[in-house]
Amino acid sequence: MSTYAIGDIHGGFKALIQVLNQLEVKEEDTLIFMGDYVDGWSESAQIIEFLIDLSEKINCVFIKGNHDVWCEDWLKSDYVNPTWYIHGGKETMDSYATFSKEEKLLHHEFFKAMPWYHIDDENRLFIHAGFTSMHGVSKEPMVSSFSTDRTLWEMALGLDKSIDENSSRYPNRLKHYNEIFIGHTPTINFGSFEPMNAANVWNIDTGAAFFGRITCMNVETKAYVQSDIVKDLYPGEKGRNRG
Repeated sequence: MSTYAIGDIHGGFKALIQVLNQLEVKEEDTLIFMGDYVDGWSESAQIIEFLIDLSEKINCVFIKGNHDVWCEDWLKSDYVNPTWYIHGGKETMDSYATFSKEEKLLHHEFFKAMPWYHIDDENRLFIHAGFTSMHGVSKEPMVSSFSTDRTLWEMALGLDKSIDENSSRYPNRLKHYNEIFIGHTPTINFGSFEPMNAANVWNIDTGAAFFGRITCMNVETKAYVQSDIVKDLYPGEKGRNRG
């Protein structure tokens, strides 16, 4: 039995299929998606349709990301958040052009049901972005942190490698979980096209929304597979790249 964590997708359906085709997923395996399924490349609605179908065949956990919150709000009320619109929302709206009202409502329910985080039997935390409470996610005062916080990753990155988990200087936030898996903050921002590890945090958002790839990691072995560079699969599109 294996557990796989899949990083941010951002509308890159072709890249997602490449990743899944490299896995040998068995019935007893689990796929944990780290959020941000939409916004960027042109196939966001098609991804949600596919994931709904996939969840009927394979054990899946779908974590909610900040872009998913925006899309969920739009599907419910037609409200177009201006920030969302310029950060991939327009492309997501366009991808829904041929979808019926009933299909959109089904997708809304899919987003609505997504958990903010998942903790497995090995005390591994899967969360889109992070959290701020030193007492763990159950004590987090701001739900928005789950999909937007970057300080957890920044803290892990800045931790002196000589400080181990038994040290009084080891951050309390990191002590609650054996491992923490996140997305949200692209590793390409730090010069890496591959997943990054700092302390007990694994970042598997490898920049699919921009000029990176989608990554899927086996959480037990840390072996991973990646798609092609996503922008190369969508010639003529910019994704969330500017300029």
